[in-house]
This record gives sequence, structure tokens and C-alpha cells, in this order.
Amino acid sequence: MTALKLSLMAFSFVFWAAGLTMLIIGLWAKVWLGGYLALSASDYPNAPAILLATGTAVIVWGFLGCFSAATEHRGLLRTYGAFLSAVLVAGLIAGLSGLLYRQDVARGFQEGLRQALNTYGEDEAKADALDALQRAFACCGVESYRDWLTTPWALQQNGSVPLSCCWGRRGCQLSPHNVYGLHRDGCFSKVSAFVSSNMFSVATAALGLAALQVIGIVLACLMAARIPAHPLGIATPC
Repeated sequence: MTALKLSLMAFSFVFWAAGLTMLIIGLWAKVWLGGYLALSASDYPNAPAILLATGTAVIVWGFLGCFSAATEHRGLLRTYGAFLSAVLVAGLIAGLSGLLYRQDVARGFQEGLRQALNTYGEDEAKADALDALQRAFACCGVESYRDWLTTPWALQQNGSVPLSCCWGRRGCQLSPHNVYGLHRDGCFSKVSAFVSSNMFSVATAALGLAALQVIGIVLACLMAARIPAHPLGIATPC
């Protein structure tokens, strides 16, 4: 019984640490990936918000796991086991969805970039996100800087490109024979690889966390089974 108690308390600490990690990843994803995913033309799940909510819930229930193990409370142990089962299912769904959804995000992002170029100067929010993206990844346009040349904004600016396409703050000269100081690479390949790799990391982490729940479920059920039922309690199968 003592070994089960210590094992469950150790697992609860690891579970709590995993929740804190998910919370940190959710904050990072909201800050760094939110603006880039906003350019996508496809509807995608709000992954940062899901991570923030799940991380917060895991932190709270991690403390419950430690408390239920320390007090040897049968009802709390079964409640904790049920929560771990829910996290197991949610983790499997989130992880598999993330792995399968990466290609859809890439296709939607390519279309969204083209829309952002064509509406540049009209939609300020998307224009700011596009400028930030081009500066951060040292890129210009969707496939290359040439994508800008046929946009309504560029035609009004005599075939120019935004300052975010340039190396320096003073801008850059663009002519058929001179592209000095210009980011020549397109943004789609760079950003889709960045977002896809990070989504893969988050998805595999969700699957790993889900697999971890099996240990916690087994420990909680074994410990609950060894504790006599309270006379006034209502027994429910673990």
C-alpha cells in the first residue's frame, strides 16, 4: 500500500509538471503561432487555447492526485482515475488530429497568404501579420517576391514591394535587373515547415501524455481497490 501511495504521488507530480509544460507551450503557441495561423484560409482548431485550458486543468487535478493519494480517500482516487481516463481519450484525439491536420493547415496557409497579398492595405490586421511574418522569416511573397508584382497594392505603388520584404529599414530597389536588398525566398515553404514541425511536436507530446495516463489510471484503481469503502459512501467501479 505504501509503495502504491508513493508511486501515485510521484506520478501526480510528473502529471502536474506535464500540465505546466502544456500551459507554457500554449502560451508560446498563442504568442508565436497565433499570428501566423491567422493568415490561414482554412478553419483550424484553436490549438493554443486548447493547450492553455488543458494545461490549467491538469495542474489543478495534479494536486488532487497528490491529495487523494496522501489521504487515501477512495472517492477522490476514483474521481482522479476517471479524470485521467478523460485526459487519455482527449490526448489521443488531439494528438491524432494534429498529425492528420498538418497538411490541411499547409494548404489553407498557402491560400491565406495569397489572399493577404491581394487584400494588402485593405485588411490592416492581416497586413500587419503578413509584414511581421516577412520580417521574421526573411521572406517575401508566397513562392517568391514576384508574387507581389501583380497585386493591386503593388500596381498602385508602381510595382513596388512592402518594406517588410527588404533587408534594411530604408527599403530596397526593385527593377527587372536589380533586386538587391530584397528577400528573394517565398514565405510559404519557410512558414509551412515551421508550423508543421511545431504542430508535429505538440501532437506527439499530446500522444505521449495520453500514454502516460495509463500508468496513473492503473495506480489510482489499484490503490482505490485496496482501501475499504466508507460506510456512507457509494461505491462505483473504477
